Amino acid sequence: MSNSHLFLKSGFPRAPLQNGLGRYVCQLQRITLKFCKNNGSSRGMRDFIENHLVDFAKENPGIVVYVKPRRHRTPVLVGEYLNGDREWLSCRNSTQDEISKWIDLLKTQNGSSSSMRLRKMWHTDVPSIQGPWTPFLLRSPDANNQTLPSKEASQPFDIPQTATEKLIELFKQQKLEEGKAGDEILEQKRAE
Repeated sequence: MSNSHLFLKSGFPRAPLQNGLGRYVCQLQRITLKFCKNNGSSRGMRDFIENHLVDFAKENPGIVVYVKPRRHRTPVLVGEYLNGDREWLSCRNSTQDEISKWIDLLKTQNGSSSSMRLRKMWHTDVPSIQGPWTPFLLRSPDANNQTLPSKEASQPFDIPQTATEKLIELFKQQKLEEGKAGDEILEQKRAE
């Protein structure tokens, strides 16, 4: 096992508050494309800027795009998010298609959460005093003494009674009432 997890930021999964309930707000605030005008490793970045950058800017008016030429430097994508996070990607020797895929990835994320080591898979800002819910929380204590598999325990609680079962139950009640009526008649005859 490597020790790389020691150097990752740790935290809980988080999402922007209610993003997407009313309308979706892209969390990428601005993107900076840094490249060299002459260096061969910046060819893909230059091709992307020449062919696709204007279309990307028209499709995403909420994202501010900066183009920053630098001499003798590696091409870099820097994404800045609404929560203040910055994502830095090196695009050395990347093609224009790869750069457009990286930009789409930056656009769909909400910061550097992908490089975060998760402490737990869930988190709540308002924890319950009662503790977390479990499937056994509201079960009867009699269920602890049952021998399994049990036919009664495997039945759902809220199945409505079928018409056939209702008719069978009415028939049994009718037989019981007839039996009671017959017993009463016999008792009356014995009493006479």
